[in-house]
Amino acid sequence: MAGSDVTAQAATAPDTVKILVAGGFGVGKTTMVGSVSEIVPLRTEEPLTVAGLGVDDLDGIEEKKATTVALDFGRITISRELVLYLFGTPGQQRFWFMWNDLAIGALGAVVLVDVRRPESSFAAIDFFERRRIPFVVGVNGFHGEHPYPAEDIREALALPEHVRVLLCDARDRESCRDVLIALIDQLIAAAVRAD
Repeated sequence: MAGSDVTAQAATAPDTVKILVAGGFGVGKTTMVGSVSEIVPLRTEEPLTVAGLGVDDLDGIEEKKATTVALDFGRITISRELVLYLFGTPGQQRFWFMWNDLAIGALGAVVLVDVRRPESSFAAIDFFERRRIPFVVGVNGFHGEHPYPAEDIREALALPEHVRVLLCDARDRESCRDVLIALIDQLIAAAVRAD
């Protein structure tokens, strides 16, 4: 019977979890969502233009040619029981007003950090701390380099011990997957402590 097929599918449908990928302008959010997503990601990138001169801070990221103006969206299946929906936030300050809407229903977040410009991460960290949304920090190694150990970055960002800091490469699927798994592990541990 058709009705029993629907019931069987509903009983085996995976849990879905909304995760934000956030951070400052040019830290690698779009790259991370794209490298780990099992579907072609939705991107809302537009070219940088002269209208952004004096508004967008390109110090250290002069090669950047496009920017996310709304969100990035991707999906990754962790297991038969768990699917993550990834929402990459825009990084430019003029688009931060969208973060509140994007955060609705999010269980956790990845804050990407560029060690060349760590100050660009403070607003994202503050955003999730104020809203009590659990997060991990992914330190994106541009050009495959990680000049500082994770503990030095934790200290520089004044992060509490329970926030995991992971070295990663936003271009590498496995590296990004590992950051997401660390976040899920953190969420599960917090849920167990709460019970």
